[in-house]
Amino acid sequence: MKNNTFFFYDLETSGLNPRADRIMQFAGQRTTIDLEPVGEPVNILVKITDDALPSPSAIMVTKITPQQTLTDGMSEAEFCRYIMEEIFVPGTIAVGYNTVRFDDEFMRALLWRNFYDAYEWEWKDGRSRWDVLDVVRLTRALRPEGINWPFTEDGRATNRLELLTKLNGVSHEHAHDALSDVFATIAVAKMIREKQPKLFNYLFKMRNKNEIKKLINLDNKQPFVYASGRYPSEFNKTTIAFPLTSGRNGNVLVYDLHYNLEEIWQMTSSERGHRENRAGEEKATGLVRGFFPIVKELCFNKCPAVAPMSVLDNGGWEKIGLDKIKVEKNLEILLKHPEFAERMREDIEDKPEFPRAAEPEAALYDGFLNESDRVKVSAVRNAEPDRLVDFHPDFHDERLAPLLLHYKGRNYPETLSESESVEYETYRRERLECQAPKFLAELERVYRQDEYIGEELKLYFESLFDTDD
Repeated sequence: MKNNTFFFYDLETSGLNPRADRIMQFAGQRTTIDLEPVGEPVNILVKITDDALPSPSAIMVTKITPQQTLTDGMSEAEFCRYIMEEIFVPGTIAVGYNTVRFDDEFMRALLWRNFYDAYEWEWKDGRSRWDVLDVVRLTRALRPEGINWPFTEDGRATNRLELLTKLNGVSHEHAHDALSDVFATIAVAKMIREKQPKLFNYLFKMRNKNEIKKLINLDNKQPFVYASGRYPSEFNKTTIAFPLTSGRNGNVLVYDLHYNLEEIWQMTSSERGHRENRAGEEKATGLVRGFFPIVKELCFNKCPAVAPMSVLDNGGWEKIGLDKIKVEKNLEILLKHPEFAERMREDIEDKPEFPRAAEPEAALYDGFLNESDRVKVSAVRNAEPDRLVDFHPDFHDERLAPLLLHYKGRNYPETLSESESVEYETYRRERLECQAPKFLAELERVYRQDEYIGEELKLYFESLFDTDD
């Protein structure tokens, strides 16, 4: 551990979809394992690519216009080279606030479409990742003492970073500015380490999937404490879960012991569907049709916030709104129905984690590259622009040839031949035209809120369709 450092980072993006939207701002600060700063903070704009329309609603939040990124930002290819050489160096622990499920996904998609390995920055050469948000959730549920916890106006528990910092006197003047959010996240991590060091250090160790598998496995099934954003806020996002059966990619399906399985069986499928739709969770990956949030997929590589049952000693049961006798009864009933686990396993196997993508940029999860293609991908990213002019590797993977054309068009348009320019322009126009109706509908609303932002976005939209340039 003496060679490890944290790199706290945050992104501002052009929208919420990692496979379709783009990174516009990257900010971060390296710290020691003791959370002391190392070096200067990083704050970079990334040029939005000319095949992407930003969400006007997202721009209203960040106040970063496309024009700013084009004037002051790095290209995506330049940015990827920088972060791999200067930021995610060996021994780095990438960490942030909801980074595992949001920012890290944007980083993977960015690296994929720029011909870098989408995963090595997370694990190779002593690298790893962590997420302060899940640490906050489990701390609030089990060890809330010494910290002021926010609620929404209607009385629901919330862990929004800007509210948590405000209540606890942490400076956070510009919420949704990436660098301000980074400093706020570091301050929250320090606060939890100071107030609840034992839990903080335990969860730090448990970011390792091999440590998680010691607690949660199908060979020795035991109930455990689990905090997740998928669970209800009235229980502080925390429950007692039980390993049910195998999930996808070596993961595990877990059952929420809040629920009596026999009562659940009596619920009609339409009632279960209504429960899902009402919660808006039908879009979430990792749910099992008709049984969310009763059954969900726990992913070992996403740093889940889990702990042994012993953490509930001395008042923990009451904190998460559970009755020990009821949980034991629900577990007894669950174990009487092994057919339920089999049904859940078959259900999740039939549901792909990600739908197959229509464009190569979004096809990261459609399969892994073979060794031959990995060598050629490395050659692409390391090639100087003049080398790309006549560079046409014989890729085995059908995603890579169109991806290379788009990579050149976005980053090095001068390397395209005449026919390639026509092909790239066709792709670019078609993609923008698909995005345009939603963009224009949002733009109309933005104009009513901020005329300056609205006008900037209007001008940017027009520039993308200006064929005279």
